[in-house]
Amino acid sequence: MAANELPPNTERLKMKSNAELQQDVQEAIQWQPLLNAAEIGVTAKDGVVSLTGVVDSYAKKTQAEDAAKNVAGVTALVEKIEVKYPSSYSKTNAEIATEVLTALKARWDVPSAKIKVKVEAGWITLTGEAGWNFQREAAEDAIESLMGVTGVTNNIAIKSESMESIEKAGIESALKRNWAFTDNHIGVQVSGHRATLTGTVDSLYQKTEAANIAWNAPGVWSVDNELVVDWN
Repeated sequence: MAANELPPNTERLKMKSNAELQQDVQEAIQWQPLLNAAEIGVTAKDGVVSLTGVVDSYAKKTQAEDAAKNVAGVTALVEKIEVKYPSSYSKTNAEIATEVLTALKARWDVPSAKIKVKVEAGWITLTGEAGWNFQREAAEDAIESLMGVTGVTNNIAIKSESMESIEKAGIESALKRNWAFTDNHIGVQVSGHRATLTGTVDSLYQKTEAANIAWNAPGVWSVDNELVVDWN
């Protein structure tokens, strides 16, 4: 086997039991430095994993979700983790909004002048426009660790500077170049500035990664990710 060749994923040959999947997700969450002392409940049934509990920052909530999504065998995630800060800690919505605006302006990859911020009980809603999806994601990344944030709704619209139609072949080639999709058959459909992905993948990680690849195509304003996760 070549040094850069991945070993065959023999684990796919056997479906995990609910107990095995639950344990794997629990261990994945505990492996994260921010979460090793967090009390997060995990249940698993036929690939659907539910997370419950209370954490003291929004960053911990998102890290738990990301850790669970990357576990092989997870086909869907139900996340009900609450964010509650210590009673001794409090910030007004105005104070949180000021810190959010400052954080957005500090990022070179965020078009902060085009983004508007709304704060309600610590919940941040982002609106406005960005030229690329990575800019939209960077805006959310910039604020998720701020104290006082209890949740984020990212409604930033993508309006690419490129007015050209999406190149279907370019997205298909990018998917084929990625090692994660060597055994998958993903269909790509394009219409104007919209790309649609169909087919079956093995994990939530692959589903998310496929969408990220599509978002990188010039001219993409929206991505409909209709990929079905089927791990067996």
